[in-house]
Amino acid sequence: MINKKNILLAAVIFPAVMAFGQQYGGMWIPTELNEKEMKAMGMKISAKQIFDPAKPSIKDAVVQFDGGCTAEIISPKGLLLTNHHCGYDNIQSHSTVENDLLANGFWAKNMGEELPNPGVTVDFVLDIKDVTGQILGNTKNLDAKQAEQVIKNNIDVVSKSFKTEPHQKVIIRPMYYGNKYYAYIIETFKDIRMVGAPPSSIGKFGSDTDNWVFPRHTGDFMMFRIYADKNNKPAEYSKDNVPYKPKHFLPVSIKDKKEGDFTFVFGFPGRTTEYLPSIAVEKIRTEIDPAMIDVRDVALKTLDEKMRADQATKIKYASKYASVANYWKKWKGEVEGLTKSDAVGKKQHYEQSLIAKNPEVKTTLDEFNRLYTEQSPYALSRAYYSEVIRNAETLSLANNFYNFANAAESGKMDAKTLENFKNRLTEIYKNYDPELDAKVTAKVLALYANRVQPQFLPSGFEQYKDVNRNLQTIEELSKNSVITGRGTLNGATMYSGIDKVFEDQNSLVQNLKNDPLMKLFTSMRESYLTKTDGKYAEYQKQIDVLQKKYMAQQMETDKNRTFYPDANSTLRVTYGEVKGSNPKDALYYGYQTHLSGVMEKYVPGDYEFDVPKKLIDLYNKKDYGIYKNSTGDVPVNFTATNHTTGGNSGSPALDANGNLIGLNFDRQWEGTMSDINFDPRFSRNIMVDTKYILFIVDKYADAKWLLNEMKIVK
Repeated sequence: MINKKNILLAAVIFPAVMAFGQQYGGMWIPTELNEKEMKAMGMKISAKQIFDPAKPSIKDAVVQFDGGCTAEIISPKGLLLTNHHCGYDNIQSHSTVENDLLANGFWAKNMGEELPNPGVTVDFVLDIKDVTGQILGNTKNLDAKQAEQVIKNNIDVVSKSFKTEPHQKVIIRPMYYGNKYYAYIIETFKDIRMVGAPPSSIGKFGSDTDNWVFPRHTGDFMMFRIYADKNNKPAEYSKDNVPYKPKHFLPVSIKDKKEGDFTFVFGFPGRTTEYLPSIAVEKIRTEIDPAMIDVRDVALKTLDEKMRADQATKIKYASKYASVANYWKKWKGEVEGLTKSDAVGKKQHYEQSLIAKNPEVKTTLDEFNRLYTEQSPYALSRAYYSEVIRNAETLSLANNFYNFANAAESGKMDAKTLENFKNRLTEIYKNYDPELDAKVTAKVLALYANRVQPQFLPSGFEQYKDVNRNLQTIEELSKNSVITGRGTLNGATMYSGIDKVFEDQNSLVQNLKNDPLMKLFTSMRESYLTKTDGKYAEYQKQIDVLQKKYMAQQMETDKNRTFYPDANSTLRVTYGEVKGSNPKDALYYGYQTHLSGVMEKYVPGDYEFDVPKKLIDLYNKKDYGIYKNSTGDVPVNFTATNHTTGGNSGSPALDANGNLIGLNFDRQWEGTMSDINFDPRFSRNIMVDTKYILFIVDKYADAKWLLNEMKIVK
């Protein structure tokens, strides 16, 4: 926890830092950086060195990786660094039973051994332009519906006004809930080859148990390379392509870190909602998050019972369990963090300060209170429905088959679409246990029947309130259902002959219409659409219009606050300091973990905490080379107060001089509420230390040829 004496001292020396940056966090548009504050916190370079469309700058080394993560260039030959979890699918696609790269890792010995990845792209942001005037200029005095159409037309016109090359595009994004608009000029490269990845026992060390938590000991990194044509331009994959020569690449620092060091993170954060009214945050904290946690609680406990009792189920469901647990854990942390940081109280205090300066804000907030209160039962019904369908695989499969039946009957199920659908089903059934999921479905249905108000449920749904009765009912229905793979059609099942099942589409559609599980799903779906979805959307549309107004009021009224837009997967800079945390009474997390901590967690043969023999040998011999720090150990992960979220995975963490010091990959559980309410006491991002990355590349993988490409700052 921050010492009160230090707070007072900091407020005297750097009042702007405490009042704005670290009080509210910040995901800044790179063309509008809070440079003064960044320098006050220790930054040595200029904002122009971070983003300059006319000259090489750090932004030329930062890319959006495959549409969802971030990556950075770390050599003059287009070597790309991102998270192991961001490239996990690519490692998986190159793996075979004989050569399991997920288990064994992969390291090309030269460029000729680098592996192509069809479909993978990286996007560079060449420039960012404020186009607010052109987008909103002729929308004054229009109602929301009219303005929406005019804005849509303006976006189309403005997008086409930029001169671009074939491999470039223009994307226009709203900021501040549509009060401003920015155009992003983007260049896309399509020949991306896999260079190296540690085994999952390093890249995913700690897996589900350590997810979202600190202390962490995960080597969550891997490497790719960007290839271009002979003119250094983007091109489709070709053996004739050559390594891309970037305008800028990041020097990699292996200097020791100390608490309080300035750091900034550059990347593509996905989504935050920092400017909601207090009523919205209270609904998330007390209603929406708890509802979603409830459903996943039931699903996870049911899966866990079987996984603990049966090793085959544990293997089959490991990835699925991790996927369900991921946001379950995040939401639990979010609720605790919002409560502990008094997010609602802080918002209410801020709202009163706005009202004191601008009485019109009260009218807006009163309207918010009315809309959120009236929307509340529909929002709760929506949260339960979406989570029940998502977590009961039987119902999720029914949803898939419902869409198939509609497409087949309307003549939209062509051969290619059908083949894709069957391939998707084959992947699902490969790791699906219908008997186990019958139990999950039975239990979440009971929760749904008991927690959702009767007026939102299908007629007669009270029959599902009894868990024990459900267990018998759903098991019986599951036994005879084609969609669970237990029932037969044309003498075949989804497991033993999926092609035969789909041989006669009309017969399959008719079977689905008569399937009791399909009837159950359809009744739930139709009830949800008629009783919940429309009303929820109606309220949400009004809330969205009001949120735009409230955002404008905040920016007009609070002249002392420096605002940044919520994250929306566009390029942003966030900054903070290397720092440990004190999330609970008598509990303190240091800012740095080490290789010795990996060995403390080591459990031989465990799917989460096994350690490769070679890494154990390096540890035992203390063969650390230049990668140990002042403690004599190799640093693995560290935390800082940078404001990050999903999409920042793989983002570079940089020091005051713009050198790479870490690779962002997660947040600390106690601060996951930072998507809604950043609090510097609890909000921490977690990064892989560059010392550990280079240690693994050098000592473990023996891939020194890659180090020779880099500029290493010692």
